Amino acid sequence: MAGSAPFRKRRSRQPELTTGPGRGAARQDAPAAGDTAGTDVERGRTASLAAAVGRGAAKGGRGARAGLTALADRIIANAPRIPVRDLATLRAQFPGLGPEELADKLVAGAANATSTVGAGVGAAAMLPVPPAMPAELAAEIAGVAAVEIKLIAELHEVYGLRAPGTLRQRSLAYLAAWADERGIDVTAPTTVNAALGGQLKRELRQQILKRAFRNLPSLAPFMVGATVGAVMNRRDTRRLAARVRKDLRARQVPWDALPEGPEGPSPLT
Repeated sequence: MAGSAPFRKRRSRQPELTTGPGRGAARQDAPAAGDTAGTDVERGRTASLAAAVGRGAAKGGRGARAGLTALADRIIANAPRIPVRDLATLRAQFPGLGPEELADKLVAGAANATSTVGAGVGAAAMLPVPPAMPAELAAEIAGVAAVEIKLIAELHEVYGLRAPGTLRQRSLAYLAAWADERGIDVTAPTTVNAALGGQLKRELRQQILKRAFRNLPSLAPFMVGATVGAVMNRRDTRRLAARVRKDLRARQVPWDALPEGPEGPSPLT
């Protein structure tokens, strides 16, 4: 055919068809330049994502720690302002009752109060807004803490074991008792003095964190949180009171053995 190349010339123009199998296999196994670049990009993205997650976790941890510290400071500042009735006032308000009956009255009143706090926060969270949840939770914890610290202080009055020291020392001692969920030992000065150190804030942060996890169900929507918050706060207050009363009974001072004319009208006012 005119213009067509001979068969031998056509084969000579395609040298790749005459190469050996080893050379062709090497070409197939060798990674392409684009593949290497893609791997490097993927590794870079993974490292950036890991770094971002690490920074976010560190920032979140610092924020949570700061929030716990701020709430602990708030509770410490409010403790000396909590109005607490002394033994004489309690006996006048509940005449004819002995120590155990009077303590039962105080526990029942405190349980009703913390139940109301939990129901109120749960009702406010009926349609929860995520940014407002931490503030609602902090308000509930602070409110419950005020009621329970007052209860602890008045139980110490009922069992004849008022904490020694100044107003601030007594309030911090009762605050430490709330954080530990135990009654204080007024015969051991180290128990009261320990409340004045940095250990108190650490214990408060731990107690606040524990309360926060326990109170999370109160933020459930559609009034479910109101019921759950009321029930859980009532239960927790009664459990706290039972632990404190158990400690105080072991060191109880009878009323007739107490000195007459107790100092001041109230331990925290």
